[in-house]
Amino acid sequence: MQYQIISQTGPLAQEQNRVLRNTYLMLALTMVPTIIGAFVGLATNFSFMAQHPIMAPLLMFGAMMGLLFAVTGLRNSVWGIVALLGFTFVAGWFLGPILQYALHLKNGAQLIGIAAGGTSVIFFSLATIATVTKKDFSFMGKFLFIGLVLLVIASLANIFFQIPALSLTISAIAILIFSAYILFDISQIIHGGETNYVMATMTLYLDIYNIFVNLLSILMALAGEKD
Repeated sequence: MQYQIISQTGPLAQEQNRVLRNTYLMLALTMVPTIIGAFVGLATNFSFMAQHPIMAPLLMFGAMMGLLFAVTGLRNSVWGIVALLGFTFVAGWFLGPILQYALHLKNGAQLIGIAAGGTSVIFFSLATIATVTKKDFSFMGKFLFIGLVLLVIASLANIFFQIPALSLTISAIAILIFSAYILFDISQIIHGGETNYVMATMTLYLDIYNIFVNLLSILMALAGEKD
């Protein structure tokens, strides 16, 4: 009986390790189009966002959602990888406005570096915890989903109200939620809840992306030095 259990779980464990390994490799690869997209975003004139402060964020959100659906629909083919890399390029391009604003601060480049470093520390720390302990964090799924829905609603509401204190609160909560999602998403891979490395990469990428954006927003609000 013991031999049968080992023989059945062995191939499953190997498959889960393969998905996790491919996910980390693909996640590293997605940084390339993201950085390229960010440089393109820095050179882009986003003045239309100032002219349309409500419609522009909604259009950007809609574009991101459309690309997410494209990645999801193509996830089982090589085109899924192409769509994922395209998505990360566009995501990098959409970093343009916040990076432009940051670089207009005296210490903007430093804040961007701190945000990137802080995001890396958060990701690698939580990824190590999830991988080494192999604890099942699936119990967090429902709570995180509810928190994410409330976060999206609050973010959309703040587009209209533009309350600085609410923006900081939303960013802080977003960092907590997406940090917890790192534990949840890696746990899903380890325990067989996610077997497609394209989708696994996309979810982890979104966790990292949102942590970076919100961490940079907090840093600029609290430590930004204007000329």
